[in-house]
This record gives sequence, C-alpha cells and structure tokens, in this order.
Amino acid sequence: MMLLQTLLAFFVVLGTLVVVHELGHYWVARWCGVKVLRFSIGMGKVIFSRRLGSDQTEWAISVLPLGGYVKMLDAREQDVGDLSAEDLKREFTRQTVWRRIAIVAAGPIANFILAIVIFAGLYSYGIPEPTPRVRAAPEKSVAYQAGLRGGELITAVNGEPIQIWSDLRWKLLQLTVEKKPAQLDVQRVNPGPSAGNLLDTVTVPLDSLSTDDLEGDFLGKLGIDLARPKAILGKILPGGPAQQAGLREGDLIVAVNGSPVNDGLAFVELVRASPGKPLKISGLRGGQEFDLTVVPQAQVKNGQTFGRIQVEVPMAPEMVTASSPPVQAIGKATQKTWDTSVLTIKMLGKMLIGEVSLKNITGPITIADYAGQTARVGIISYLGFIAFISISLGVMNLLPIPVLDGGLLLYYSLEVLTGRPVSERFGEIAQRAGVGILMTLMVVAVFNDIVRLMS
Repeated sequence: MMLLQTLLAFFVVLGTLVVVHELGHYWVARWCGVKVLRFSIGMGKVIFSRRLGSDQTEWAISVLPLGGYVKMLDAREQDVGDLSAEDLKREFTRQTVWRRIAIVAAGPIANFILAIVIFAGLYSYGIPEPTPRVRAAPEKSVAYQAGLRGGELITAVNGEPIQIWSDLRWKLLQLTVEKKPAQLDVQRVNPGPSAGNLLDTVTVPLDSLSTDDLEGDFLGKLGIDLARPKAILGKILPGGPAQQAGLREGDLIVAVNGSPVNDGLAFVELVRASPGKPLKISGLRGGQEFDLTVVPQAQVKNGQTFGRIQVEVPMAPEMVTASSPPVQAIGKATQKTWDTSVLTIKMLGKMLIGEVSLKNITGPITIADYAGQTARVGIISYLGFIAFISISLGVMNLLPIPVLDGGLLLYYSLEVLTGRPVSERFGEIAQRAGVGILMTLMVVAVFNDIVRLMS
C-alpha cells in the first residue's frame, strides 16, 4: 500500500507540473496567433486523443508518463508547402523573435507562477509549525560557543523577522551557501524574579559547514535543534518497567544517574541507550523530590538493541499558526519563489566548479520517495513539495542546454544580438550535445537515487 501511495503521489506531482508547464506554452502560443496541432501529456506513442476547438487541436495522452509537449505548426518539422496564406501566418518560425521568446519562456514561467500560487495559498491559510525555539546545545557545538543555551526563541535572522522553524532553517541554509555568518535576535527566559524576556543577539558562524553538509541535518551539525517540552511522564503502561519501578503519570524527570535531563527527548534517548542497565531516576512529584531506579527492558528491532520502560513521554514542540493577509501572502510567496530559484542556481554553479558534490543531484526515484513521504505527512507538506519541485522544474528548463527551453532562449537571444537566426548546422550539433548532457545528468541522478535507496 505504501508503494502504491508513493507512486500515486509521484504521478500526481509529475502530471500537475507537466500540465501547467505545457499549458504555459499553449496559452501564449495561442495568444501570439500560432496554430497548435497537439497537446500531449506523456511522450512517445499516443494512446488516447480527442480533437477540440476551432483549430482541431489534438489533446493526447502518450505512453511514457515522464513529460509532455506542445506541437505547433512548424516548418522545420512539417511540410507547409500546401498550406494557405492564412495558416502560414500562424507558423511558428514566421513569428517575430520576441513572440518566439515569449512562447518558449511561458513554460518555465508557468511553473514559477504555480509555485507562487501554492505558497500564497498556504501563507494565507496559515501553516501550523513549530516555533523557532531552540533546544539546549551540546557544549562543544558551534551554537553553544555562540551563546545559545537552550530555550531561546529566535525572532530574526540578520534583521529579517521569522515566525516558524522552517523560516529559521531556510535562512540558515541560504547563509550557509553564501558562507555568511548568521546574526540571531533571540528572546531568553528571564531567570530572575522579575517577569518578562531578555532580548539578546548572538552571531553563529557557518563556515564550519560545507555545502555537502546541506543534504542532511545541517542544523544538528551546528548544535541547533528544536526545543522539546520537559520530561513529564504521560500514560504508564501496566506491567512495564516504569510501573514496576514506581513511576507515575505526571512525574517530572530532572536527572538520570546524577546528570540533568533537559527535556523529554533527552530522557527517551537515555532510556533507549541503556537496555538492561539500571538507571537512577531523580524527579519531582507534586512538588516533592523522589529517587528510584528503573531497568529498561531490552528490545531488538532491525538488528539494533534498545531500551524501553513502557511509558509515554510527550515531546510535541511548541506550535504556532503563521498566516498573512492575501496581499502580503502573495509578496512572501513571490520572494520565496525567487529565493529558492536563486539558491538552486547557486548550488548548480557550485557543482560546476566542484564546490558541491554531484551526489546532490536527485532523480525521479528520490522525488517519488519525497512525494510519498510528504503526502503521508499531510496536504500542507505535499503542496509545499509540489511548489518546490515546480520551481526546480522551471529553473532546470531555463538552463542554456539545447533541447531545453533555455537552449532555445539562448538561440533567440543570439538572434536578437546578431540580427539573424542560428544556422541549422550549429543547431544540429548543439542539439546532439544537449541530448548528451541531459543523458549524462539523468544517469548521475538515477545512480545517486539508487545509492540513497540502498543506504
């Protein structure tokens, strides 16, 4: 069932992005007066089609569900000798260079517009996410050395306000790629008798991270993690080690074997790491201190042994729903789309000069896996994933590689500069080179996908 869900989620993403991309080409071609012969979802042999509209455009589904195309009246591909003068006016190559540029650019632009629409909808609706409150950092970590001690609420990064955890991660990701330090505005809980928060600023250097670290938990490598609630026990399962030791629901765990326990996650990690080993628990119950010993039960799963005491420990982080008025949401969505596009281009540039490993290139297997994961998390995560992939598709298609939209835009830009179209001979050579580049990228992407899947 999980495989079927992953495949369904993947094909919904792919189908949506292909349709939107090709509709961009189609609508602008029609607007420019170019005759569209076929609109196909999928590549290869047509397995279903219907002719609609005054031009009898063939709307088709083709056998290979990995892409699509818009086939226009084009003298380079069809014999136009028998066409009427009226139809010849609607042939693609007879259009002005600016119209051809508009038609070709419309596909990637449609993908960017889709991302803006999705992000704007999510920002208007409101995204429930953890607040950017940080957990206690390990003493030797970059975050600890910068002054973060745990419990701080981060309100801005380099002067830009943030509301949710993903905003913090995104800002630090951008700064890591740009190799710039992060200046964090934080609110600290006042430890003194007076109420209120203490405002402070800390600077976290990011030069300890390489761009290869970005694929995994790069925040964890800095010592920055999401804050969790205190280790207050929930439901105690009957007959388990926790009940036998005398632990009760509502107990606050403050130390294990004499070492302070900062939160529920830390307590769970200690228990899991101690199968069959006695743990001396110090805690508070109704304001009264207590000490007792519990021995975690050893359990084996996937070849790994871990400890359990059969008690629920709530670990849900502090949440907030961040929403914006429609106009502000559109502005934020546009900025998000722009920032993501720029970051993608920077990462591609760093790959070309060797600063970023080619291992970061992903293919359809990884995309399908992420599609399934986000679909299982919920509709908000899934829509956000579609928006990010739509941006990636738009950027990819704008790369100046022959056979992609960006390659055609390069040809037409040269035509604008020189006053004459690119020669057919040059176009053929560039076309073959472009196919070779795309095939190489696809092989690398699929290889990386298989390595990820195996590991």
